[in-house]
Amino acid sequence: MSGTPSQRNIPFSRPEIGQAEIDEVIAVLRSGWLTTGPKAREFEASFADLLGGGVITAAVNSATAGLHLALEALGIGPGDEVIVPVYTFTATAAVVCYLGATPVFVDIEEDSLNLDPGLLERAITPRTKAIIPVHFAGFACRMDEIIAIARKNNLFVVEDAAHALPTRYKGRLVGSLDSDAAVFSFYANKTMTTGEGGMIATRNPDIAKRCKIMRLHGIDQAAFERYYERYRTQEKPPWFYQVVAPGFKYNMTDLAAAIGIHQLKKINDFRSAREAIAQRYMAAFADLPLILPKTCDGPDCQHAWHLYAVRLDGERTSLPRDRFIDLLRADGIGSSVHFIPMFLHPFWRETFSLKTEDFPVADKAFQGVVSLPLFSAMKEDEIEAVIATVRKVCGEHGK
Repeated sequence: MSGTPSQRNIPFSRPEIGQAEIDEVIAVLRSGWLTTGPKAREFEASFADLLGGGVITAAVNSATAGLHLALEALGIGPGDEVIVPVYTFTATAAVVCYLGATPVFVDIEEDSLNLDPGLLERAITPRTKAIIPVHFAGFACRMDEIIAIARKNNLFVVEDAAHALPTRYKGRLVGSLDSDAAVFSFYANKTMTTGEGGMIATRNPDIAKRCKIMRLHGIDQAAFERYYERYRTQEKPPWFYQVVAPGFKYNMTDLAAAIGIHQLKKINDFRSAREAIAQRYMAAFADLPLILPKTCDGPDCQHAWHLYAVRLDGERTSLPRDRFIDLLRADGIGSSVHFIPMFLHPFWRETFSLKTEDFPVADKAFQGVVSLPLFSAMKEDEIEAVIATVRKVCGEHGK
């Protein structure tokens, strides 16, 4: 490959924002009500309708906030342990620490890079209170096994569904499964976005009520309800509120919800576009020294394709992962790494005495993993460029 940097610039991710989102945001700006209000409520209702099955939703300003609120609503606190996969973003474990509880890390499956249910039972102690499975890249964890283990041991299950919209497991959307709660992310690179934002989904009305109170300072009624709805009914004056718990500042604004309302309407189209690109990649890379992502093996499974994460196969190529990334970048192809496992971060390694050798699958995966560009707005020439460059790099720098 030439040493001259390419003029091409294909990012790892790019959100797809249409005129409907722009118009809705402008309408909110003109309405005079910018924070949590009617648009946030509409977005919650639409999201609940998508999931179905009596799910109750609560919009928040990030998936991190949502995970924190869900665990708090379940009573997780000091002295408790929560099992999390070691191969995840820091937020999955950080929210456990927010509550004074202890994250207990387990290794992952080699094919899906999801939490390995076979390792769960040995990680459970008398202090274990919950499990947080993470649906890596948008492929569902083995939830029947995880939930069965949880119920057997009287544990809660809170799904980290940041990657998993719209993921289906045995025909059901993640968010409508039999866990205690699921939390979605609408960060800028996700399958749909609100810029920043998240959504809690639960069938438990007590969890939903607690999350809604705690997302806004522990106040019993949000400002919009007080100043508009209560005012019209001539109940207590709109300035009156009661703090019933020491809550947080985790509410979603109407500005963010305005984007989400229209993104959600297109979520299935977004997923179809991502899947089509992923299938192009699968066919184009089948003969390369790469371990390709796990795919669905039946009609009841649906991959959200948030990420297309390949792994360089060390048995078939000597090309180092970081060199692979550098060569992609030199040809104008963006990429990322999902994830740096917890045992490689100083805080997690030192605080919880994590040892690399205790997590062999996550360690091996990290050595070779690269997330290639995958977003619904990818143009044909961008897809072809990614394919051509990956094939060229693997061909020129393989064994």
